[in-house]
Amino acid sequence: MKSRTLVLAAGAVLLLAGCASMAGSKDVRAPEPAKRIDAAAHFTGRWYEIGRTPMKLTDGCVAGYTDYLRDGDKLIQRDGCRSGTPAGKEKVVAGPLKILNPGQNNKVQVNYRLFGFVPVGRTYWFLDHGDGWFIMSTPDLKLVNLYTRDPRPSPGVVADLTARTKAFGYTGELEFPEVFPPGQR
Repeated sequence: MKSRTLVLAAGAVLLLAGCASMAGSKDVRAPEPAKRIDAAAHFTGRWYEIGRTPMKLTDGCVAGYTDYLRDGDKLIQRDGCRSGTPAGKEKVVAGPLKILNPGQNNKVQVNYRLFGFVPVGRTYWFLDHGDGWFIMSTPDLKLVNLYTRDPRPSPGVVADLTARTKAFGYTGELEFPEVFPPGQR
């Protein structure tokens, strides 16, 4: 029990340290999201993460995804991945999602609960989206995620989303973790 508590505490410290370092820069800002999102169509079902900003929290995470779930009139964002391989142990973090600009629906706040009790709030902007894909970022453009409805998009789609991300001013590194193999989702 003592070692589990130490592991949880160490994980919380690493996460909070990462969050603090991300909040420090005010030099770069993501552009204001320009396209309205159809909330009923977008915030439902599963989206597959095909690219992201590397960070300690996601080291070793592959086959990432986000599920948008309904709990009565509330939206829940459930982010998951597999440890090491697409068949590895599932890691999940979830929390209620609040749309910050109803009508436009392209800015949200998610209040995650790590380890079931450590609160971590994140604001995300949907910088661009199209038929079956979107690019999401924190307002400071420190964290970027690329998603598609297809768990194995073509290299052309990945290249296009990467180029769009760079066009928004993102100069950081992107990683493209292993995706779900055919027949597994």
